[in-house]
Amino acid sequence: MNAIELPCALALVGMPGAGKTLCADHLRRRGYQGFRFGQIVVDEVERRGLPRTQDSERIVREDLRALQGREAIARLALPLLRQLLQTSPVIFIDGLYSFSEYQLLRRELDASLLVLAIVSARQRRYRRLGQRPQRPLAAAAAEARDLREITTLEKGGPIAIADHTLLNDGTPAALTGALDSLLRHLGLESRTIPTDGGNSCKSRL
Repeated sequence: MNAIELPCALALVGMPGAGKTLCADHLRRRGYQGFRFGQIVVDEVERRGLPRTQDSERIVREDLRALQGREAIARLALPLLRQLLQTSPVIFIDGLYSFSEYQLLRRELDASLLVLAIVSARQRRYRRLGQRPQRPLAAAAAEARDLREITTLEKGGPIAIADHTLLNDGTPAALTGALDSLLRHLGLESRTIPTDGGNSCKSRL
C-alpha cells in the first residue's frame, strides 16, 4: 500500500440513506475534524430568511449552483477546509455532491483528496429514509430525490470514482467498524490532532 500524502481530506459520498451521516458522526466522536457541505446551504437559507425545509434547502442549493457553477458549494467551502487543514493533518468532508466539486477540490484544495463511497441497496436506503426520526421520506419521494440528485447534481460521479467503498448492508456498528478498519489500513487512524473535541468548522457566507 502506498503511503497517503498528508495533509489529507477524506470525502464521504453516497446516496441518501446510505450511511454518510452515521460515518460522519462516528468520525467526529473519534476526534476527527470535518466540515459538512450542507452547512453552506443551511447558512444561506437562514441568511435569506427562509424556513429550514428540504424544499428551501433544495432551492438554495440549486440557486447557488445556477449562479456560481456546479462547483459552487465546494468553492465556498474551500477557505473553511484550508483552515481545518492548518491544524489537522486528516480531515473529513461530509456531503461532497457533484463531480464538478470533486474536480475543483482535486485542483485547488492543496491536500490529498481521498473519496470514500458508502453504498447500500436502494430499497434498504428507502426503508431507512422512511424510518428516520427527522424529516422521514416516503419511498416515492426518496426515489424522486435520487433521480433529481443524479441528473441535476452530478452525484453519481464521485461515487463511481471513489478510492474506497464501504457496503452498508448490516448494523450501524458493522459500518463504523468497517470504517475504523479502513482508517487503520490506510494509516490514517493515528494522524488526527483533535483541537476542539471534533467540532466542525462553521461556515461564513
